[in-house]
Amino acid sequence: MNAPTKPRPQKQKPPLPVTIGAAAALVTGGTIAFWALTRQQQLNVMPIGASAIPQDALMVVSVSTDQGKWQQLREFGTPRSQAAFDQNLAQLRDRFLNSRNLDYQRDIQPWIGKEVTMAFLPPQAGVNVPPPGQAAIPPNSQPTVMILPIADALKAKEVLEQSPATKGGKWTERDYKGVKIRENQDSPTQSASIAVLDTTQVLVANNPTAIERAIDTVKGGASLSQTPGFGDALSQIQSEDAIARLYVNIPAAVNTSAANSSRPVPPQTLAQLQQNQGLAATATLANEGIQFKSISWLKPDSQRKFDTSNNAKMMPTRLPGDTLMMASGGNLQRFWQDYTQGVSANPIQFVNPDALEQGLRTTVGLDLEKDLLNWMQGEYSLSLIPAPQGAPANLPASLVFMVQTNDRRAAEEALKKLDGVMANKYAFKVEESKIEGQSVVNWSLPAANVNITRGWLDGDVAFLSLGAPVAGSFLPKPPTTLSENELFRKSTQSQLGANNGHFFVDMDRVLKLQNFPLLQIPAANRSMLEGIRSIGVTAAITSDRTSRYDVFVTLQKGNQPGALP
Repeated sequence: MNAPTKPRPQKQKPPLPVTIGAAAALVTGGTIAFWALTRQQQLNVMPIGASAIPQDALMVVSVSTDQGKWQQLREFGTPRSQAAFDQNLAQLRDRFLNSRNLDYQRDIQPWIGKEVTMAFLPPQAGVNVPPPGQAAIPPNSQPTVMILPIADALKAKEVLEQSPATKGGKWTERDYKGVKIRENQDSPTQSASIAVLDTTQVLVANNPTAIERAIDTVKGGASLSQTPGFGDALSQIQSEDAIARLYVNIPAAVNTSAANSSRPVPPQTLAQLQQNQGLAATATLANEGIQFKSISWLKPDSQRKFDTSNNAKMMPTRLPGDTLMMASGGNLQRFWQDYTQGVSANPIQFVNPDALEQGLRTTVGLDLEKDLLNWMQGEYSLSLIPAPQGAPANLPASLVFMVQTNDRRAAEEALKKLDGVMANKYAFKVEESKIEGQSVVNWSLPAANVNITRGWLDGDVAFLSLGAPVAGSFLPKPPTTLSENELFRKSTQSQLGANNGHFFVDMDRVLKLQNFPLLQIPAANRSMLEGIRSIGVTAAITSDRTSRYDVFVTLQKGNQPGALP
């Protein structure tokens, strides 16, 4: 007979509030851990001294202190371009170091960290009115702060105390919010303010106000590291081996540009541009050149959003493999709208929109928006294609414009109207012909040696060429395409996948082009360009608030460099 079994006591369930509390603690703890992890990742990609750089800095540049990387960069180019680059490096050295009696090898290299950051601040009210006893600052001086990380604090103290840069001249000391500042005001153009932060960083500024702003930032002011979207943006273009990094504060830069512009900027244009937050880029050395990755992003509360369609994929397959230069995009109408919205605040204008619209009305009687852009809502490209063998020497190449139309009937109406204007108003000979079995329309003016050909590709892509007779190189299809060109593929390599357009230039061949008036490059610029083999850009919209650009510059291999001049 079995002994009676005692009833097992039931496990008591914890009260519901305790269960909810435990779950909440778990979720909260996980959230905090996730926030801390992502925050740490963002801090790791920040430039050196980001917490000391005021948030309204116009531009921030960080450069590697690894001499091996700079030696590798100097090995690229032709003898002339190498000499020009070395001269530029020497000028930077003289401007920031030698002018202050500093020697990099002697005074900085023994203790410096892996990266130096320079922040360019906006002009501040009162910056040109120094405190009593301090020298006046030149009116056009750009307030600048340099942050130098200290890798060896003892070595830094030892070296700087013995340096002629700190022994010579008239140095004074003052205290600002608990931070000791040393200043040398011997010359208004070469003044220096220096402070050490917690034995980890040295601040060097070119005027007292700039260094005070950096200290204010460290003490709790709004810093670059707190800029909305900055950490997320940097994490998308992060490179462990970057030789340089760049950040541009677009709203601040726009304000400065507008204030210094000779043309008034409409308030609505400024408001549109103020919705941008920033632009950042990294530069990394590769075996054959330099890889740039850049990103621009909008403010988190901006009304403007990007169209996330990346539709530019076919133009490189429509152009011949020997194309010298090309620029493409996904929607010409939208591109023009975006360009015109920001052009008035841009100091560099490739095309004046008002002048172009007025010129079209005056010369050919067409309205840019109604007669042309309305049917240009597809892919487009503008390219430079070399002349075929046997072409006249005075026509070495042709400009070729292609655009995919969303309304062929409207396109035909506009183009036929253009045919009539060219024939009746400008006495062009307008006639139809065939190239490789494809119907085209030729406009010619023999007396002026002007040749223009227009036609269609694949039924919905209009093209127009100006210059040498190159239509046969892409009608009906090119025998080898630009997308198959090894240099193009190497220059536009990118991890972006679907993209919104390319830019490509075969610099080697472009510089050798003769008798082409649109590419008359000044001799002073040629020496630097000769060191470049090609430039490739790939653009993509990665979200409704971010856009990416990958750039690869293929460089010539040069001679082993010597000492800087």
